[in-house]
Amino acid sequence: MRKKERKAVITFQNTTSAMAMEKLCKEKGISGRIIPVPRCITAGCGLAWSANPEVRFELENFMEENHIGYDQIYEIEI
Repeated sequence: MRKKERKAVITFQNTTSAMAMEKLCKEKGISGRIIPVPRCITAGCGLAWSANPEVRFELENFMEENHIGYDQIYEIEI
């Protein structure tokens, strides 16, 4: 079984926002990846962005600057 790690998990208002996040992060070289929303979180969209929690505030600023709508940012072990 894989060891759980603490991650920042960002949920989105819709799939379009999740896909925009993935596209822009790839273009800008920002680490992280799209994952299914973990069971312990309820979200409207079934996709989330998972990244190192140390970059949480940079990701918040990045999403604001690029007009990417999101619901919540959680720090959980997955």
